[in-house]
Amino acid sequence: MNQSTTLDETSVGRLAALLHDAETNAREVTKITDALPDLTQEDAYAIQHEILRIRLANGERLSGRKMGLTSFAKMKQMGVERPIYGFLTDRSCLVDGAELPMRDLIHPKVEAEISVITSHELRGPGCTATEALAAIDMVYASIEVIDSRYRDFRFDLVSVIADNTSAARYVIGAKGAPAALLDLRNLGVVLERNGEVLATGAGAAVLGHPAASLAALVNMLAAENQSLPAGTLVMTGGVTEAFRVDAGDTVHVTVQGVGTAELKLV
Repeated sequence: MNQSTTLDETSVGRLAALLHDAETNAREVTKITDALPDLTQEDAYAIQHEILRIRLANGERLSGRKMGLTSFAKMKQMGVERPIYGFLTDRSCLVDGAELPMRDLIHPKVEAEISVITSHELRGPGCTATEALAAIDMVYASIEVIDSRYRDFRFDLVSVIADNTSAARYVIGAKGAPAALLDLRNLGVVLERNGEVLATGAGAAVLGHPAASLAALVNMLAAENQSLPAGTLVMTGGVTEAFRVDAGDTVHVTVQGVGTAELKLV
């Protein structure tokens, strides 16, 4: 990271506990930069990492990584030149076709994603999309449920990084396809709600190519002296915009040549 921290360990712990409690108890809070406008992205990642530490200490298991702000238009809107990343844990994972109680969430939205599993370790800095593509083993249709802990779903870049990029739940399709058989850039993606098509897109909506998103993740992790292990699940970023859902909704994602994923809100 190229920004210095402004927070001490105690403050990082306090803010992480605030956001972790908000997520656990499905209650919204005021975005943290309202009171601390000078927070940096490095501060935000420190808070996110502390939330992960808390969740692992509580018995959760790191199950993957996720990318955010992978749309060039969204990056421009937020005034950033690179995407952001967060973590996934097993507590957030739902089986394909699962029912998700609305009482566990604040104001959820869903988006369609292409997820991948890596075949070998990737290290940065300098990881290229070509190298990342060669490391993709399997590809899956997936649904991400995002649920910002901030009041009215309003946040800035620093606040959303700290809040683990609004991660809430995710569904990975029961069946996938080998990456070697696919043109990931041109994969067609359809997001439906109650049988109605909400949005369509293609893999190119994710930084031009899902492998570019994977490479960006690897290079950002390198700044934290981390690599991406073999066998890691990575949600590469939203192919579509996010849509609000309510109890009674059924969400269905289809990825061309790959498979489907489904979720029911109850």
